[in-house]
Amino acid sequence: MLDRRRTAIELALGAVAISFAAIFFRLAEPTDPLLASALRLGIAALCLWPLARGRTATPRLKRAGVIAGLLYAIHFGTWVASLSRTSVAASVTLVTATPLLLVVVAFATGKDRPRPIQLAGIAVACVGVLLIGGGDLGEGQLFGDALALIGAAAMAGYLWLARSLGADLDSLALSVRAAGWGAFFLGIAMLLVVPLGSPVLPTGEGFGWIVLAAVIPQVLGHTLLTSALGRATPSEVGLATAAEPVLSTLFAWLWLAELPTEWVLVGCVVALLGVVLGMTRRAETSANAAY
Repeated sequence: MLDRRRTAIELALGAVAISFAAIFFRLAEPTDPLLASALRLGIAALCLWPLARGRTATPRLKRAGVIAGLLYAIHFGTWVASLSRTSVAASVTLVTATPLLLVVVAFATGKDRPRPIQLAGIAVACVGVLLIGGGDLGEGQLFGDALALIGAAAMAGYLWLARSLGADLDSLALSVRAAGWGAFFLGIAMLLVVPLGSPVLPTGEGFGWIVLAAVIPQVLGHTLLTSALGRATPSEVGLATAAEPVLSTLFAWLWLAELPTEWVLVGCVVALLGVVLGMTRRAETSANAAY
């Protein structure tokens, strides 16, 4: 009972915390997205290091930390770049396709095959994604949508990797390594892909928003979600993030006066319904097994 309650609190707080990320990054514009992502992860690693200091990390977790950092770099690099190329609503909805991708992987590998209701959820969510893409077609935002989907795939890999550690999982030890390596890989990416000339540096105010993105969505939000993986499946953790598009769209409306188009709004709702439908049976099964 206590473990279920703790997991529910971690998932709820984590979902709310990560919902601020899109707003903070949008307010940090026109900072280069790779630089903004690298700074977020680097600052987060510095914040987490004193908390993780002294914790024993197994060789397996250390290796996983490097891979997790690469997945973090792909996730944040592509997703932050998508925010300047599509709406907040579309970006955060598409990037939270993570749980659906995990279900598809489970079905393809034959491990933990999805039930019929989960397949129905996948179909509904795909309709939502198509609606979002259709709504953005006239706005020239399909490239931004594609970047968000790449970010979703990378986060699915991160959740699967963290869960696969089993008894070796230490949320703080993994989080600080993933953030540190992620900042390193993003720094390398900047050297490789940024054209000649300096990337757009953050202003003083922009840097402040990036610090908030490091502390609230990353240190608080992602660490709580990683911690929950010790007691919940990746799909259940992914389901909790389904609240992010709704909250981020609400924050964007209240904070940035950004109201999504009707098609994008409908697509967001349909995609979220697909996620909830596809994951409901899994959550119920897990809850029943805990009694």
